[in-house]
Amino acid sequence: MVETGDATSDIIAIKREMRERQKARRAAALEVLGARINDDLVRQGTALLGERAPGVVSAYYPMAGEIWPLRLMAALKSNGHALALPVMQGKTDPLLFRAWAPGDELIAGVWGIRQPAPSQPAVLPDILLVPLLAFDTRGYRLGYGGGYFDRTLHDLRKRKPILAVGLGLDELEVDAVPHLDYDERLDWILTPSGSRQRSE
Repeated sequence: MVETGDATSDIIAIKREMRERQKARRAAALEVLGARINDDLVRQGTALLGERAPGVVSAYYPMAGEIWPLRLMAALKSNGHALALPVMQGKTDPLLFRAWAPGDELIAGVWGIRQPAPSQPAVLPDILLVPLLAFDTRGYRLGYGGGYFDRTLHDLRKRKPILAVGLGLDELEVDAVPHLDYDERLDWILTPSGSRQRSE
């Protein structure tokens, strides 16, 4: 599908409006669900990923309002996986990944997001846990609009096999996420209630 300039502008505007609605929906759901979602995510995440051959799992250091993935990462580490966190390089560049483990030093990066220190070695993840504001059954996700994870997934998929897993709440599912040619699809969606593979 090739979009015209007007069509692209329309989709970007629709995404912007959906983003604000989904932020409110996420906040309301988190207030109701409370801390138990962490236990649920650890249980569901280890069921999906824990028995896979050991590799490098990268998630993200959460910003305000985002689902906390670090307990799940610690559980995956106990199952033999190595861990990493992303580092932002430039506004139009893919993310870089550096090795990380619970207890390692983290420094403030762009927007104050915590990231591994430059002394930590760069790695290529095998499994990428991706934040989202909305998802649909086809694996399309709505993020914050910067395109960092789309660029990163596109780059990684050219270099090696990688499993992209969206980390979200059941309440964030929508009928269809508007998307453009450069939007990368997720392979799986992981929520507190379980995991599901994208439909083709």
